[in-house]
Amino acid sequence: MGRLTRDPEVRYTAGDQQLAIARYTLAVDRRQSRNNNNGDEQTADFINCVAFGRTGEFAEKYLHKGMKIAVTGRIQTGSYTNKDGVKVYTTEVVVEDHEFCESKNASNGENGGGYNHNGGGSYNNGNRSQAPSGAGDGFMNIPDGIDEELPFN
Repeated sequence: MGRLTRDPEVRYTAGDQQLAIARYTLAVDRRQSRNNNNGDEQTADFINCVAFGRTGEFAEKYLHKGMKIAVTGRIQTGSYTNKDGVKVYTTEVVVEDHEFCESKNASNGENGGGYNHNGGGSYNNGNRSQAPSGAGDGFMNIPDGIDEELPFN
């Protein structure tokens, strides 16, 4: 979970069936610095992310610089030789799912509000980050009849 450092950079593959490839970086706060044991100084790691297909299209349409999101995916490592002949190693997260972590109001009018995308093309409004109207405790109201399906009682 972190904030986008810039708008996603999206490119499409050539050919009849174009595939979206979205790249962006998340700034993920560390709770405690290695050099500072009292935890007063907060630092961040910058995680490179790439999303393909419909997940990439979702990133292009809804993600913007400064938004706080959570991603689910897998780590992918690779390497290439740059123009100077030096081997460069890469590590990135291949995103399978995006989820907003702030409401529209909390992100200063940017897109947010609990929408998530699971990479399979289904966009749903999970209302995870917005409290229902009238509920000041931050918990989501569960409609009647659903409690039978919950894994706990």
